Amino acid sequence: MSGTDSTAPVDLIDAEEDLIPAPQVATARRRLRAHPALLLTGIVLAAVNMRAALAGVSPLLNEMAQHFHLAATASSLVTTIPLIFMGLGSVIAPRLARRWGTEAALCGALVALCGGIVLRIAPPVAALFAGCAVVGGSIALLNVLMPGLIKRDFPERAASMTALYSTAMILGATVSAASAVPLENALGSWQGSLVSWSLLAAVAALVWLPQAVIARRGTHHGEAAAAPAHTTEHGPKLTRSPLAWQVTLFMGSQSLIAYVVIAWMPTIFTDHGMGKSEAGLVFAFSTLVQMAGSFVVPTLAGRMRRQRLLGVMVSILMACGVTGLLIAPVAGAWLWAAVLGVGQGGALGLALTMMVLRSGDAHTAARLSGMAQTGGYLLAAVGPLALGAVHQATDGWTVPLCLLLVVCAGLALLGLGAGRDRRIGERAAA
Repeated sequence: MSGTDSTAPVDLIDAEEDLIPAPQVATARRRLRAHPALLLTGIVLAAVNMRAALAGVSPLLNEMAQHFHLAATASSLVTTIPLIFMGLGSVIAPRLARRWGTEAALCGALVALCGGIVLRIAPPVAALFAGCAVVGGSIALLNVLMPGLIKRDFPERAASMTALYSTAMILGATVSAASAVPLENALGSWQGSLVSWSLLAAVAALVWLPQAVIARRGTHHGEAAAAPAHTTEHGPKLTRSPLAWQVTLFMGSQSLIAYVVIAWMPTIFTDHGMGKSEAGLVFAFSTLVQMAGSFVVPTLAGRMRRQRLLGVMVSILMACGVTGLLIAPVAGAWLWAAVLGVGQGGALGLALTMMVLRSGDAHTAARLSGMAQTGGYLLAAVGPLALGAVHQATDGWTVPLCLLLVVCAGLALLGLGAGRDRRIGERAAA
């Protein structure tokens, strides 16, 4: 990871950070870089797939729950299970990149994503949950592998390429959410709408296949694609750093709020009388406007010594959006969607930026990113499940949304801690 460009989008775990490629692999990658159009196409297609398989579920959640006879708590597992495996999968991604190479691991992740999407529509409910696990694990690999590959293959244009891939990721989620109900109507079932996104994953896998083959050309059977740059872990011990935990919990809390919104926003609207097509469009709009927050907030954060005010501001934005859903969910739906979207995008961008700003070097930043992403997704997985259970127990959305406001308050407090002008390992507060 790199903190040299304060206006650039900031990455999560960089699987390439501590890897030295085998000589044959390095030579093959130089050949691949001679064909940047192929690389660019692969990056954009992979990015579009990174959220589409999740965002397209929310507008169809009621139909899925009715089909499988699921209560609110059980149906929330459709969102919770991918988050758990997004956290767990991020741990093994660097190992896969070291063993097989980033290109092969990316291609395999896209093949698995395609299979997981298809598995979710199989008749038994166990297949639905198994498919969710495969989808989450596949997205975790893409999350981890993409940043390092972009910086490795486009070192002079890393900021612009990261912005392109971030934009493609958000657009994929937006189009998936907006088209979920129209595709259901056109194809005659929620299964058709959901499985249609497997075609995009299959196309992306086909684009990455030749790159995976070329990158491994010249290596012997069983030979690893790369070796670790560090044989032992060095740097400050993150689990003993209160600042590292504040950054991790900030990442997890904002993710919890975001994935509760992903899981339940369309349902909140339809439960209050809104048509499901409009609910899907409002949800898609909220996803789209995240781009504004994810661009502006990191840009401001990189120019400030302390980010405490930004942490409080994004928390207030999300709290205002949640309050709107509580008092006037349908009448002000588009406004609340906009406020929530800007707040969510800003909170995520701030969380990623603080991983770099609170670290003294790139190696520590990569390790902190790994800790925050793994812990953050596991914490976020609690949100949809817990609020779904509370919704089922109270038969309404008042108590769940009030609990979400408590999380927003906690996020503001974490922002005050994680936003201090300090580096992990420093003794004195600045």
